[in-house]
Parts: sequence; C-alpha cells; structure tokens
Amino acid sequence: MDKRYEAYALADRLFYETPDRLSAGDRAGAAAPGYETARRAVPDGWRAARIGDWLTLTPVDDGRRPRPGPTQGWKVHASATRANADRIAAIVWDYCVARRIPFKFVPGPHLLHLRNAKYAARDTSGKFVTVYPADEEQLHLVLRELGELLDGFDGPYILTDLRWNDGPLYVRYGAFARSFVVDERGTLVPAVRDGGGTLVPDQRKPTFHVPAWVTLPAFLEPQLAARNTTTVGDLPYRIEKALHFSNGGGVYVGTDTRDGRRVVLKEGRPHAGLAADGADAVTRLEREKAALERLAGLGVVPEVRDWFTLGDHRFLVMDFVEGRPLNSYVAERHPLLAPDPEKGAVAAYTAWALHVHRAVEEAVEAVHARGIVFNDLHVFNIMVASDERSVSLLDFEAAAPAEENGRQIVAHPGFLAPPDRTGPDVDRYALACLRLALFLPVTSLFVVDRAKAAQLAEVIAKQFPEVPRAFLDEAVAEITRGSGPAERAPSRAAGTRVPTEGAGAGASGMSRPAVAAPAGPSGGSASPFASLSPAEPGDRPLADPRGWPLAEPGDWPYSRDSMVKAILASATPERDDRLFPGDVAQFSDGGGLGLAHGAAGVLYALAETGAERYEEGERWLLDHTGPVPIGTPLGLYDGLAGVAYTLDRLGHRQRALDLVGQILAEKWHKLSSDLHGGLAGLGLVLDRLARTTGESELRERAAETAHLLVRRLAEPRPAPPRRRAGLLRGASGPALFLLRRYEATGDHACLDAAVEALRQDLECLVVQKNGGLAVDEGWRTMPYLGDGSVGVGMVLDDCLDLTAGTGTDEFRQAREGILAAAGYRFYAQPGLFEGRAGMILHLARTGAPRERLAEQIAALGWHSMPYQGQLAFPGNHLMRLSMDLGTGTAGCLLALGAALATDDDADAATAQLPFLPPLRRRPQ
Repeated sequence: MDKRYEAYALADRLFYETPDRLSAGDRAGAAAPGYETARRAVPDGWRAARIGDWLTLTPVDDGRRPRPGPTQGWKVHASATRANADRIAAIVWDYCVARRIPFKFVPGPHLLHLRNAKYAARDTSGKFVTVYPADEEQLHLVLRELGELLDGFDGPYILTDLRWNDGPLYVRYGAFARSFVVDERGTLVPAVRDGGGTLVPDQRKPTFHVPAWVTLPAFLEPQLAARNTTTVGDLPYRIEKALHFSNGGGVYVGTDTRDGRRVVLKEGRPHAGLAADGADAVTRLEREKAALERLAGLGVVPEVRDWFTLGDHRFLVMDFVEGRPLNSYVAERHPLLAPDPEKGAVAAYTAWALHVHRAVEEAVEAVHARGIVFNDLHVFNIMVASDERSVSLLDFEAAAPAEENGRQIVAHPGFLAPPDRTGPDVDRYALACLRLALFLPVTSLFVVDRAKAAQLAEVIAKQFPEVPRAFLDEAVAEITRGSGPAERAPSRAAGTRVPTEGAGAGASGMSRPAVAAPAGPSGGSASPFASLSPAEPGDRPLADPRGWPLAEPGDWPYSRDSMVKAILASATPERDDRLFPGDVAQFSDGGGLGLAHGAAGVLYALAETGAERYEEGERWLLDHTGPVPIGTPLGLYDGLAGVAYTLDRLGHRQRALDLVGQILAEKWHKLSSDLHGGLAGLGLVLDRLARTTGESELRERAAETAHLLVRRLAEPRPAPPRRRAGLLRGASGPALFLLRRYEATGDHACLDAAVEALRQDLECLVVQKNGGLAVDEGWRTMPYLGDGSVGVGMVLDDCLDLTAGTGTDEFRQAREGILAAAGYRFYAQPGLFEGRAGMILHLARTGAPRERLAEQIAALGWHSMPYQGQLAFPGNHLMRLSMDLGTGTAGCLLALGAALATDDDADAATAQLPFLPPLRRRPQ
C-alpha cells in the first residue's frame, strides 16, 4: 500500500491532509510548534520559503532574484534525532549563511518524526537538512568543515546516500531544481540531465547509486569502501528471503546453518522506525526480546534464539512459526465473497470464526497471565496453523509489562484503541474489534466514528444469523464504551477543519483469491497507525445535531441532494493545493486538479448527476490552470487532459483548448498507453475536442495516437501476471479509445486492435472459486472497476454492443464471469475505482437484474458516514472521509446517479464515466 496514508491522517481527523498542516494539540488550527532556528529572521540577501515540509533558504541578488547556480549535482544531507535537530539546524544555518550556500531543513519536530516513523518512505528517511554546494570543490569543503562542526551528533542512516565518515552527513547525486520526465512506464517523475543533456529519471531508491555518466569524486572513494565492508557472510544464518521492509529495518526468513532450523531475523535501525512514544526500532526490538523471553514456553509466541549487532543494526533471531496470517484465511474462506452465499458455507464459516476468536482470546489471556500486554493485536499478527484452528501471536515490538498500564503506541487502524484504554484494556478493545472484523473487516471506520460498530453488528446479525447476539452486543459495548452521546456537528465556514492527533494506514483490496480484510503494507505487517501519537477514534463528531437520520443511498434524489451538500460543505476554495478533500494522491504534483482525485472529477460528477452548478468551484479550476502548476501530469485521470475534458463539458472550451495545446507542446508520444495517464485517455480527449471544435490539428493528433497504440499493441508483452490489466492501467483503456475511433471513423483496423487489446486483458483474468472472474496480479486478484475485471467488462460490453455480439463467444462468456464478480455480497471499500460503487455503475450500465442492483445499493450503506449531517463515504483504507471521484463521495454519487436516475430526471439519466455512455443495446 501507499505508506503516505499514515502521515496524511495526522493533521485532520476527518480528511486526509498534508502533514505540514499538522496541528499539535491545538484544535483551533494553529501551526505546530517549530524549531527555534526556523523562527529566526531571514538574513539580508536571502529569501525563505516554505515548500511542503521543508523551509528553504536561498541567497538572492539585488533584484531579489535567486542567484544562478547548478540545477543538479552532489548534494549534502544531514540526519538528526529529536534531541539534536534544532542544534544541527542552527549550525547548518550559521555555516551556510556565512558562505551563501543554499540549504533547506525540516522546520519542526513533528515533521521530523514523520520522516523517521516506522512506515515513512525509506527513500526520504533521515533527511533533515539538504545543502546544495556549487561544485565538487565546495562539496569537499562543506563535508570537511561542516562534518567537523557536526562531529559526534547522532542521526538515522540515510539509505539513499553515502555516509561521510562517522557523523550525520551523507551525499547523493541528484536534482537541485524541479524538473520532470516521463519514465519507461509512462509516468511523470523527477528528472536530472544525463551526460548528453537528456532528461532522465532521478533515481531515489533506498540504496546508494551513482548515475552512469557521473564519476564518484576521489575524496568519496574511502567512504564507499567503508560502506561495503559490512556483510552477512560471517553470520551462522543463511538469509533466504526478505518478508518485509519498513523504515525500522527488514524482516527476513533464513536457516540456522548450525542445526538446519528455519528462523526469522528481525532488524532494528538506530534512530529510525519511530513509534508514538519516540522509541526507535532498536528500542522496540529490545522490548520485543524482553517480552518474548518473559513468555518463553507459553506455546503461542515465537521462541528467542539469538541477539546480535551487525554494523550499527541490531538483530533479533526467533523460531519460524509455521502457518499463515489470519487475514489470509479470512480472505480465502469468507462466504460473502460470492453473489449468493450458500447457507451451509455461511454456517461453516461462522463456526470456524467463532472458534478462532476463542483461540485468540485464550492466547491473549495466557499472555496477560504472564504480565504482558500485546498492544498490537490484529489480523496480520495472528498466525493460524495448517490445521486452521491453532493460533500463535507475532510481532511483540509494542508489547509492554501490564503494570505499566500504558497506552497503545503502534496499531493497525482497524484495531486502534481509544486513548482512555490502557494496559490490558488495549488488548480487550482489539479482541472486540476482531469479533466484528472476522465477519465484516471494515473496522478501520472506527477511527472516524466508533458508533459505526452498532450498524456493523446489525449487518453481521443479518448476514450471519448463527453468530450469537451476545457475541456482537458485547463487542459493540466494548468498542463504544466511553464514547458518550453524539456530539454536535461543528458549525463552521466552508473549509474550516476539526484537527486531531493521530495517524493512519492500512489497505483494503482483493487478496488471492479475494480480499476480505483490510490489508497492511506489503509483507503483511500492520501499519503503526499510532506512530506519531495514538490516534483518537471518532466519538460521532459528524452526527447531525438535529438528530435527523442519515440518507439511505437508494433514496434518490434525496440521497443525491445529501451527498451534494456534503461535497460542497467540504470545499476549500481559499486553498491552492486542492478544492475538495480526497485521496492522498491529490497532493502529488497536479493531483488537486484532475479527474480521479481532484476538482475536475468532483465537478464532473456534480454535472453528470444533475446537481446545481458550483460556479465558485469552476472559477477555482480556471484560476488554478492559468498557469498550470509545474509537474502536473498530462493524462485523462491524473492530469491536464482530464481537466480539459471537464472544462469543455462545463462550457469553458477555450481554456480546454489551451490546456490541450500545452499537452501537445510536451513529449506526449512517450506517455504510457493506458487510460489513466497515458495515450488512450489523451486520445479520447483529442478526438472529442476535434469533433466539437473542428480543429484539424487535434484530429491529426488523435489519428496519430490511434496509430501509436495499434503499433504498441502488436509488440511483445510480458506474460500475466507481470503486466497490468484493467480499465485504467491495462489494455482495456486503449481498447476503449480504439472502439470510440471505430465509431467515429469506421476504421476496422481500430476495431480489430480493440478486440486484440481486450483479449490481452482477458489473458490476465482468472476464475475464482465462486465463479467470478478477476484480474490476477500475482499476489492478489482484483474484481474492481479501476484495475480489475469489472473495468475490463465495461469495455467488453461496448465491444459486444458495437459488433452486435458476432464472433465474440469468448467475450460473452467472460462477461458472465465478470458480472458474477460485480455481484459479491461484500467489498472492503465503497469507492468507484476500488470498491462497491464501481460494481453499481457496471451493473446499472450492463442491465443487471434490478434486485441484484438494489442489493448492492443497499450494501453501499454499510460504509456510509455522516458529514455535517449529510451522506458521505470514506476513501481508500477507510480511515478518513473522501469527496473525490476515484475513492470517495463523488464516485458514489456518480454510480448511484447511473443506477437510480429516472426518465423524469433528464439531467442525471445518463450519468456515466467519461467516454463510457449508456449502451445502445444492453446485453440479454
């Protein structure tokens, strides 16, 4: 999963937000306290600017313009700990200002903590200061002089860089100024110029790398030699596989060469992988060792085998525990991952889940009896043996003696205890969440609203009638204990937030054969949701103060009006980075503008469903595309092509043409082929504007795009599952464009290529045990609209529609399997691209039975949440609300509009995704 979710759930308790807006303990929205150095007056002849989580200092000339300097080269980073960061910042400030060397640093302790938290990005971890020397001579001088000034200071190791001696300074070759290039996958990425002056990707992998055209300065050669001296060759363990990486270190499977037994080696990096209490990975590993030694012989935890240091890193060696995480079994066995679950399967699953829960309870009770609190119980830290009944508990780095009666410092979002739970009560809360998560694994919703537990219990009682009512009622009572009555919804002007402490991460998706539970980061380990400070699960801060019931999704047009009110109430036209709160992707370059996660998508959904025009929002989009922000992607769903399409849809044609002109001035031929950010999406926009404006150049570029895609489709391709499939990133996107070209031109070459593209995606589909077809990604299967089989099905229907079904038996057969995948009883998320709303859109468009569609619409309410008393939905990973098209409320609005609008509601009767209008003849 995208590890940014943890950090982006810190600054606002309702929506994903950039960490630099973090408010520490100040619910009035004041900025978090920064370092004293960051509050210094800007020196004469310098300019200061806040860019994201950096404070930059740049020398300027008499005209207040930045002094000319290199755009790339060797840069110096300094790492720091919480204890020494302000002192390091002051030393660097004094040194660089006196010598007029540009630099930047992280201006506050909370932002530094985020960079060093357990699931912070490994390629930025530890980077507290960046210094930009003018050349290699100055680089050497800075390293010597500043290195001497900082000698003896500690800091986390910077994985991307080469360390200078034993201090906190590191070096890496890379870009100084922002520039971008399309990489080999067709994605816009940060760039540097190679030896020939060509822009190439600026590699930022978590390992030191010297570009091929760059020579390592001679004074750095001893540092590189020293770096390469630490190896694992002398260890009595043969490391065979890495299970998981985090900012705190890796987890590896190996063999003890002395006796042949399988072991797990867990690594701790000093000063990195911080938890909520500031403990680094080494400290947490020491805690885990102490807890496991206290629990030795219990039979439900791993046994400790060894403890050693390699380089600066600490390692704990434990016995390998056979089995699979509980999440895998839930995903494999869950009966609601089918359109019509058999009663016998539901009963069998219920019995199994109740047994497993009791086994976990007994294991936790045994741990408590030894005086230890687990503190991080969730479906990934519970190992189920091959008998599918015996359990063990893993990952005790957050464990603590019960007598300390402490709060949770690391947590999966679906099992995050409220701040009033301490000591053994933390585990009891997690056990209560597990009761619900075994049947409806959406307990991450509780970080927004714990009262949601009561509704989920009602759903479980209906779907699993053999679950004892007391089992559910006790869980709800424990989860909601202390939450109090519903609080009054905040009365505020648009854009005001209710900030809170806390963090979030977690995932929801389809895991082979299908996901039934929220997934953690790759490797199956939970996200430390409380890595900065324990989050405060919601106590119904969003309820309607008048006590009015929340709209049901199927109650159209009342539900439409309610969702529109929620969307407009969340708007922040005073901000420049985004108009509507949504997914974390909107905070990437240009993300706040686009169709998938930005303003364009929300405005499009409002227009498609017949809502009143939001003119202030349209002005915002116009204002923020003149000029276009540097680094904005070019594609349909991620960038300018989608903005142009939306503005044209809203009547702003000239701005749409201006944006397309800017796209065509770039190296657009190098874009990937897909619909999301590539040529397929751009071609659709070019084709539409060529027809509506008569612009000959646009017509020519659309034809050129079609020729490019036809040629690419004929090229050799990786075998499944090593290639992407689906509507947004697979071959179905090019197929959609080529089908639209065939409609417009009658060119059978486009139709033939579209059929071939669809066949390429069908090769990536596999049959699940319930008969549904899903995209096989190698480690999970996906039925969804964005990257799954249902997106393929949308284009498949179009192809059958255009050809009247002739000669495409394989397509008709695939369509039936895809329809089955769109009718499962449970989906982990509500969103359009990765959740139930996409299924509703597909079922409505393809003419599925009304009762099947009605079931899906009603079940969308399982995820519904109130915002300002109106109907809203959470985004990806369920920890915050979202208003965007791809993941949130706008996408749910669009899907419901396609399914529920009547002939009397003419404006909304054709609500659909761009370039996917209603079928002319619905398949029978």
